Amino acid sequence: MGNITIYHNPACGTSRNVLAMIRNSGEEPQIIEYLKTPPDRATLERLIAAMGIAPRGLLRSKGTPYDALGLDSPVWTDAQLIDCMLQEPILINRPIVATPLGTRLCRPSEAVLDLLPRPQQGAFTKEDGEAVVDGQGARIARP
Repeated sequence: MGNITIYHNPACGTSRNVLAMIRNSGEEPQIIEYLKTPPDRATLERLIAAMGIAPRGLLRSKGTPYDALGLDSPVWTDAQLIDCMLQEPILINRPIVATPLGTRLCRPSEAVLDLLPRPQQGAFTKEDGEAVVDGQGARIARP
């Protein structure tokens, strides 16, 4: 079994779909419910660096204090944005998945398929009814 970690919010459909696709590959990941157990600064910085994005790229605006804090303003430094995410973990977009093949914010949920060391074990349909993987475990191509 590979070493897979998901920073998960069980209230999020995308996060639930990603977790289910990881399990559909035969893996049981380490699940970190980041709202209950937020990452520390070093971990958050390490995840951002591993994804190759700026901290702003990890911010979630929907259903968060993003607008109230004015985080869309370019005046915020990377360090300040990280401070905000540490103080208000709901600002961290999810799910983040780390595997031996890389680390990524898995939005859309099928982005996780590129990170899994093992293929899907069978068909997978997302909660909204969209088929993502066929019965042979192959990704279904989108037009």
